Amino acid sequence: MSQNHMVKAGEACSHGFHLMNSKVILVTAGILASLVASAGAQTVGDWVLGKYQGGAYWFPGVIESIAKGTVTIRYDDGERETLGKRAVRPYDWMIGMTVECDFKGAGDWYSAKITSLAGEKIGVVYDDGSKEKTKTGRCRSS
Repeated sequence: MSQNHMVKAGEACSHGFHLMNSKVILVTAGILASLVASAGAQTVGDWVLGKYQGGAYWFPGVIESIAKGTVTIRYDDGERETLGKRAVRPYDWMIGMTVECDFKGAGDWYSAKITSLAGEKIGVVYDDGSKEKTKTGRCRSS
């Protein structure tokens, strides 16, 4: 419909459709948006973030299977876990975002900003200025 062709609620437009109450349209749009958002991390093969062992951190991985309210993830570090769908969210890491990474794989986690992303390869700069190219499997977000 062009900007010059306005139809009031209840009137017929040139296409023969009747417009419904604008509140119904807005509610329907809201429901559709929420369905799309919740379905974003629920497909086999999606790269997602999972709350490993119900902890406080989100770790990256790929959905391997979905069954009756659960999602099995193969984390980027090779671990596998089955979680409830609420413990899984879409992968949302991007350049400039703050994460924590296991510096040099030594078991010490430090805050860092993402400087580059290419699949499972990630470049970060730590708060002390140290830089590292590592794998997403050595990083987590809160």
